Amino acid sequence: MTKASTDRLLTYLKKHSPASGPELCDHLGVSRQALSKRLRPLIVSGDVVKSGSTRMARYYIPEKAPPAREVSKSLKLKNADESRVYDEAAVRLNLDALLRRDVASIVHYAFTEMLNNAIEHSHAVAARCIMRVDAGTVFFEVRDRGIGVFRSIADKFGLEDEHAAMVELIKGRTTTMPEAHSGEGIFFTSRAADRFSLRSHKIQLLWDRGREDTFVSDVNYTQGTQVEFTLRRDTRRRLPDVFSEFAPEDYSFRFEKTKVLVRLLRHDYVSRSEARRLTANLEKFRQVVLDFHGVESVGQGFADEVFRVFAARHPDTAIELENASPAVAAMLKHVGAGSL
Repeated sequence: MTKASTDRLLTYLKKHSPASGPELCDHLGVSRQALSKRLRPLIVSGDVVKSGSTRMARYYIPEKAPPAREVSKSLKLKNADESRVYDEAAVRLNLDALLRRDVASIVHYAFTEMLNNAIEHSHAVAARCIMRVDAGTVFFEVRDRGIGVFRSIADKFGLEDEHAAMVELIKGRTTTMPEAHSGEGIFFTSRAADRFSLRSHKIQLLWDRGREDTFVSDVNYTQGTQVEFTLRRDTRRRLPDVFSEFAPEDYSFRFEKTKVLVRLLRHDYVSRSEARRLTANLEKFRQVVLDFHGVESVGQGFADEVFRVFAARHPDTAIELENASPAVAAMLKHVGAGSL
């Protein structure tokens, strides 16, 4: 989309918000498909707000969008019931009327999973929850001042630091209470969201569907854990589809597949110890996708440890590769890695 066409669209919305899809098509002289293609990046960036779906959709510039509805609640975590907290917020915000059933299903799952984590894992006395619905998105935050999600995992498994705990968390099926939990909540919530942030102490882990990427940042110290979840109200995503990608029918709908963005650990890999850190506990999955996007190089020792040693020790775990650069692909092929 050219800057001129973007400016023309935004100028029109400044004068005529809200505008319907047919109205914008007529003004710009484009088809519905072309309009959708032009609007998508503007909606992702927040320059345009979409309200409603299909033929009932309306488009605004943010300052002319309907005001957001918001509820907040501080609660004691002892004996708290996450479903009751969600139901109360849903009634106050009238979510049944505002959200399509598939969207409401995702929000219900994500909110109750994240609040349950605070209730059962945070060691905090209290938490604060915020839920907000505006013209284009539904958002919630769960904030506690407990032990911190990464510190909790590090202590439970005797890991060297919170960054090591973060690495284990992103693999999935990592829980400090295996007798009561599957370790699926954060993994699937992050993949159901359009934007999902998990912040604890000096680490922030962000999944951003709009940018199709995941980011790790060093941030100012924040006690406990802060979760933020955003979902577009017009999403066509369905919760069963999110689960089926990593818990497919072939695996009896069990969480037996995971995907690891390798560069979240580092951009260059050399040693066998780095390989062992990457592959630790991956044998609990039947299928592992290693995404090498952004990884600049790997050493022979690292590649051999992952694709020969680990593979030989755990033949029931299949490793697949994605997005390897030519340099990385050459080294992986040298040690007999699978197809790229």
